[in-house]
Amino acid sequence: MVKGISRQVIVVESPDKKLFEQAIFILREDALSGEGITDAQLLREAKRLIESPKKRRIAKWTGVAVWAMSGAFATGLVWLLTTVF
Repeated sequence: MVKGISRQVIVVESPDKKLFEQAIFILREDALSGEGITDAQLLREAKRLIESPKKRRIAKWTGVAVWAMSGAFATGLVWLLTTVF
């Protein structure tokens, strides 16, 4: 069923076309009222939201790698101290 409501949307092409072709953002009704937000700012924010999961995933694995290396170093240090003394 289609109602007579018009909505403003932003359609952004996906940077990685393996799974998705486009992302569609539906703007809130009060998004453009009185705050001086330009079309370029809206498009930049939509693109930032699309690209942000990649950055989070890299940061997450970097943190895991640092903790793994720290644990390996501590284990090696304890092993070295027990064999020497």
